[in-house]
Amino acid sequence: GNLYVVLNVEPHPVFQRRGDDVVVEMQINVAQAALGADVEVPTLEGEETISIAPGTQNGTVLRLRARGVPHLRKSGRGDLLVLVRVAIPTRLSREQKRLFQELGQTLDPEGVLKEERGFLEELRDLLGL
Repeated sequence: GNLYVVLNVEPHPVFQRRGDDVVVEMQINVAQAALGADVEVPTLEGEETISIAPGTQNGTVLRLRARGVPHLRKSGRGDLLVLVRVAIPTRLSREQKRLFQELGQTLDPEGVLKEERGFLEELRDLLGL
């Protein structure tokens, strides 16, 4: 007779698979999204440092080529897709609120700076970036 093998794959707590590509969500804070930063992201081989460009928007997908699942019956690997999630703080200290209010006064409704000022440097220093 025939032998049938059925495999059930359990979901991974960090990675999702799309074909040979692997997807991982990574949270960054507002300052990292606005100013850019180097952050650690999990890969199948361990942590890797990637650069977040200044002005990165929520939902941006960064592609790390050949960091996914090996292709079957051919050479190479899929990609690691990093889905960036910008975490908006729900609680702010008085100083953080003041700084965000000051920043808000320098932005137009679309979030673009109205004028160049030293505020971003002050915010970067305050947040330790």
